[in-house]
Amino acid sequence: MNKKENNKTTSFGFKTVSKEEKTEKVKEVFDSVATNYDLMNDLMSMGIHRLWKRFMLSQTGLKMGMKALDVAGGTGDIAALLREQVGESGLVVMTDINPSMLKEGRSRLLDRGKLKNIQVIQCDAEQLPFDEDQFDCVTIAFGLRNVTVKENALKSMFRVLKPGGKLLILEFSKPNEMLSPVYDIYSFNILPTLGEWVANDRESYQYLAESIRVHPDQEKLEQMILSAGFDRAEYRNLTGGIVALHIGYKD
Repeated sequence: MNKKENNKTTSFGFKTVSKEEKTEKVKEVFDSVATNYDLMNDLMSMGIHRLWKRFMLSQTGLKMGMKALDVAGGTGDIAALLREQVGESGLVVMTDINPSMLKEGRSRLLDRGKLKNIQVIQCDAEQLPFDEDQFDCVTIAFGLRNVTVKENALKSMFRVLKPGGKLLILEFSKPNEMLSPVYDIYSFNILPTLGEWVANDRESYQYLAESIRVHPDQEKLEQMILSAGFDRAEYRNLTGGIVALHIGYKD
């Protein structure tokens, strides 16, 4: 557990800031990147992020008529895929703390005719405004590392998940030793430059690279999931550990 997140300070990339300051700084980052978010994801990962997300969705266990929650849902791509799994008789709720991202996501879902059966709610992942035991599956893709107190978010997601349900966390993680040197060069040199060229925003993508490095690695996050109340937890490395899919089970 990150000791910094037990008191009044936490990490914002490589900086140590107050918890209140981190919340505001993360908001500024996503206000800045909202309109270019999907384009930058495609460029940064060469489209592989879509395969990572598809793999996560293959593990939901959702069926027609079930209820799914996508936390930090951003531009709505995960919510749209969840909707396909639960069908018209089911329900998908997409949340995000950032109004700019949520506005972008709602607009894109509306344009694609996929807003039906999707509720869009602005809220904090640490304090989800739902009764306990509500959802058959909870997903969060590339959002947990931006949460101020991750332990609170994990407990909140556990609370709203039904017994027998799953939590799926897709997040950047610690790559294997073979990939690490190349990944570091890409993260701290190419990635911020790409952000500057495409989105006119080097600083936000510098934060992205730093936030990945201070995020808990695979083993640590697995233990955090268990500490939040989940009965079982496992993870699967994707693309050499650059990304990991964590699964928490509420039996």
